[in-house]
Order: sequence, then C-alpha cells, then structure tokens
Amino acid sequence: MLDIHWLKTFVTLAQYKHFGKAATALHMTQPNVSLHIKQLEQTTRVKLIERNPFKLTQAGFRLLESSERTLMELQICQADLNAINNLSQGTLTIAASDIISRLLLIQPFQLFKSEFPGIDFSLLNTTSSQASELVTNAEADLGFVIAQKESQPLHFTELQQIKWCALGNNLQQWQQAKRPINVSLTEQPTLILLGHDTRTRELLDPALPSLNLPNYRIMEVGSVDAQIDWAEAGFGVAIVPEFSVYTKSNLTTKITPLPQFPTTSLGYIVRQNQVLSKAIKQLLYWVNQEIIRSQR
Repeated sequence: MLDIHWLKTFVTLAQYKHFGKAATALHMTQPNVSLHIKQLEQTTRVKLIERNPFKLTQAGFRLLESSERTLMELQICQADLNAINNLSQGTLTIAASDIISRLLLIQPFQLFKSEFPGIDFSLLNTTSSQASELVTNAEADLGFVIAQKESQPLHFTELQQIKWCALGNNLQQWQQAKRPINVSLTEQPTLILLGHDTRTRELLDPALPSLNLPNYRIMEVGSVDAQIDWAEAGFGVAIVPEFSVYTKSNLTTKITPLPQFPTTSLGYIVRQNQVLSKAIKQLLYWVNQEIIRSQR
C-alpha cells in the first residue's frame, strides 16, 4: 500500500529536483525525504529516480502523473467535505489581486470575521491568471478575478462590468497634437500599464491604438495602485479600471473615460461542481452588497 505522505514527498522532490530544497519545502529533514523515497521504491519494487544527476526514471514519470492527480483529488475532496460540514473552524483561502481585495473585500471580510470567528482567512495576493490556477488546484477555495477566460474546471460568476479610464493630465494634449517627426525620448507620451503577462494587458493592448497617440512609451508596473501613484506623480497616463479611481477623493490628475475600450467582467471563480459552504455563500452575499453600495 502506497503511503500518501510518501507520494507528497515524491511529488515535491520531482518539482524541486533537489533533496535539500524538497526537505525545506516540506518542513522535513533531508534524511526523512530520502527515507520516504526509499520506502516508495521498496514498495513499488521499481527505481523511481536517478540521483547523479537528478532525473526521474520512466517509472518515476508514470508514478508522478498518478500521484499529482491523486493528491489534487484528495485536496478537492477535503474542501468539499469541509463545505458539507459547513466549516465552522479552519481556514478559508481567498485568491485576489491587491486592487480587488483592497477596494471590494475589506468590509465583507470584517463582517465575515464577526459572523464566523472560528474561521481564519488566508488571502493570497495574485493576478487573475494565478488565482485561476490556485482555485483549479484547490489551493484556494475562492478567487476574485478580472477578465476570466472560459475554462472547463472553473465556474465564473460575474459581479459587475468594468469600464476603463485614463488617469493623467496630458492625454488630450497629446491626442490633439500632430505626430512629431523628430521627438526626443523624454517628449514622447508614456502609458503606465500593468505587466505584459497579465490578462488586463491581453484585453487592453488591442485597444491602445484607439487613443490616437504619437509614438508612445510603455512603463510597466506591478499593481493598479502603482499605476495611480506614478500617474499622480506626473510620469505618464495610466489606463486603469474606473472603479479604482472613483473611490478616491484626493486625486489631482484628470480622469478621462475610455468608452471605446472593451468592457470586461469582475467576478468570482470556484471549481466546477464545488460544494459551497454556508460561510462562503455568506461572504459572497456581503461582497455583492459592497459592490452595490460602491456603485451608488
């Protein structure tokens, strides 16, 4: 009989390809990692890894495939069992970007902690793509995302439509100016955008030509808050969701709506057929109420 702990050690070792790093990730000693692999090889009666240099054998690759699937199914099963039991204790793991969690989730989380004091929050600050992966792998119980793509393992529920705006004082000046022939680098307009590997950029990049700007530079930052801060400091024009600026009362730069940009959805994701606990349903209700309040 294969021990589930041996399989977890094996999968982690296959990921890190190093006994010491796997031991650190598992909070184990390196000799215990070696012991688990030895016990696994003795039980299966096959060699699973080559040690110098490290690589999986053919049998190791076959076991890895089944082990990953088995561990994920057990994790998903445990999450559903917790939900069926209405999870009055334990941890609820939420994946969301910084801007979503800061603007939309703080108040609902406060209400949740008051109603469910026995449940701890684990908030993972991620991109929408990372949140999807975490929910798919049952490493997060719930994800809040922007521009969710249709995906078989996930169910997406829209909470609100998102429109876009430009934050910056010199956007119209550049749009109305004739395209310069010899423009120095410092005179070119700068668009402050999220990283090119985000869903937001996938959505917005095709719409940027509609701004009718001359040759522009792109400044990439890691969060919507950073976009707003750099635009406020006069370094360029930030393209951000409208809800991220209309909740701020102290902005000094001009806000220009961008109706020509494609709208997208903000919503939450769970696994297909995932059992939702009473606690999660109540949290989603409060989030929806917060969105309604913020739109008034």
